[in-house]
Amino acid sequence: MRITSWNVNGLRSIIKGKYDSWLYESEYDVICLQEVKMQEDLLTSSMFHSKSAYWNSAIKSGYSGVTTIVNPSLVPISISKGIGDSKLDNEGRVLTTEFKSFILVNVYAPHSHRKLLRLEEKEIFIRKFVFFISNLRKFNKPIIIVGDLNVAHQEIDVFHFKSNEKNAGFLPQERQWMTNLLSMGFVDAFRFLYPEKKEYSWWGLMHDLRERNIGWRIDYILVDNILKDKIKDCFYSKEQFGSDHCPVSIDIDI
Repeated sequence: MRITSWNVNGLRSIIKGKYDSWLYESEYDVICLQEVKMQEDLLTSSMFHSKSAYWNSAIKSGYSGVTTIVNPSLVPISISKGIGDSKLDNEGRVLTTEFKSFILVNVYAPHSHRKLLRLEEKEIFIRKFVFFISNLRKFNKPIIIVGDLNVAHQEIDVFHFKSNEKNAGFLPQERQWMTNLLSMGFVDAFRFLYPEKKEYSWWGLMHDLRERNIGWRIDYILVDNILKDKIKDCFYSKEQFGSDHCPVSIDIDI
């Protein structure tokens, strides 16, 4: 199975910019999108042809939102939105899809903001998300978490790590959240396979940062420890343009 995740930073802009051919490739069994900035409507119901699309859109138009696109060969058992916090859930940040053999959690975590104006919201999300994942364990199924977590976990995940130690996305409490998630029985699939490899998934839009590969790795696939030996590959598609993020994908026997 191949699962992929991409923060598209506006799905309409991806389509209008003709960067959307990637979305229709049959080699992906599940595609998780973040920051779609769209509401579910008649247009979206036919957007992905034969594939089924499940949405958790933000109440606010043109903001946030996540979508999980599933090939016809996979039939979800259940779909659930949010993590149980009414304010954050209105922002359309988490969509959970239960399949026969695993549970997939599509996440777009809040950004703490350049001036840390949303640090409180991020910290609330951090606590609630950990509790949410703990509750998912009652289903006794392996869990895979994918998406834009808006945090670089280790120094290797930020090009300029020393100058970003007090900045949003690399704060101690944000990095500790990642450590806590992994301690709940997950592996960072890419880092599990490539412990010393420097890859990034987000680049600022100014100063040719993407071309110079000066970026952050903030998009992840976290795999239940039970499944870690079934991971065949995990990779970032830097050649896929259309967003300030690039997709991250996993090949896994499940």
